[in-house]
Amino acid sequence: MAKAKYKYNPQTLTYDKVERTFKDRLLVAMKYLAVFALISAISVTAFNALFESPKEVALRREVQYLSNQVDVMNAELDTLNSFAVDLRQKDDDVYRNIFGADRYPSHLRKPGIGGVDRYKKLKGHDNSEDIIETKKRISKLQRQLVAQSKSLEEVFEMAQKKTEMLSSIPAIQPVRNEDLRRVASGYGRRIHPIYKIPKMHYGLDFSAGTGTEIYATGDGVVDDVQYDRTGFGKHVVIRHGYGYETLYAHMSEPKVRRGQKVKRGQVIGLVGNTGTSVGSHLHYEVRKDGERVNPGYYFFNDLSPEQYEKLLKKASEANQSLD
Repeated sequence: MAKAKYKYNPQTLTYDKVERTFKDRLLVAMKYLAVFALISAISVTAFNALFESPKEVALRREVQYLSNQVDVMNAELDTLNSFAVDLRQKDDDVYRNIFGADRYPSHLRKPGIGGVDRYKKLKGHDNSEDIIETKKRISKLQRQLVAQSKSLEEVFEMAQKKTEMLSSIPAIQPVRNEDLRRVASGYGRRIHPIYKIPKMHYGLDFSAGTGTEIYATGDGVVDDVQYDRTGFGKHVVIRHGYGYETLYAHMSEPKVRRGQKVKRGQVIGLVGNTGTSVGSHLHYEVRKDGERVNPGYYFFNDLSPEQYEKLLKKASEANQSLD
């Protein structure tokens, strides 16, 4: 209880006792309460500024953890991007080069996304910019990898076709070296054995004994089997695809039928002396896109470099053909 208050009275030169009303007491109480509230607010503010609550500590740690994870993700994205760039370079400069294909179109490697703002929900937060930038990098890498996947699918298809093509190209001798007496005549102008005049000889003549096995020089389908009394005599034509055909003439006996699928190295007939021929031999031709070409350029699978050079030299000598 506060002490009584007195007020000096100049007229009576005495101190008169001041009686306080309820209103006065209420005002005093409110003043004290206001001061107390102010001191409390200052104290709470100071405490919060100097000390964190357990909840705030947990939230601050979580925010820091998430921020660190964004940094880790960006570092991993840098690594993935470098792998993607390396894969793209190999795709364009190595894989497609092998198969003679054009580079994958650049506009397909970088497709646009367009449309509404994809990152609207991520805005308005302290780390929004970092998170949005990371999301953009992830989306970009995803689009690049999808495009790269499609490109590699094309390369895989080309590889499958290339394997099939390599198996189909005429690439071995139709008669084994151990069965071969000699290359009697090569591709070019030769003296015809009957007419005795220079005439274009469109194949190679392999001199071998009657009954010597003849091999398909590449995978394909038997397109024709003929039994002519003149010309090529008994002969077989194989269609290999990719513009290639091969002819095997003057057989004593074909071993295949029309429409039959054959593999490189498969026996398709026996050497003979049928048709217009003056000795037991195989006349062999290679046709590319309908044009007869030098078969000597297609023996690269079963000859050493020295044997190949020797064969080409022998085949190029001017002599008389056997058909």
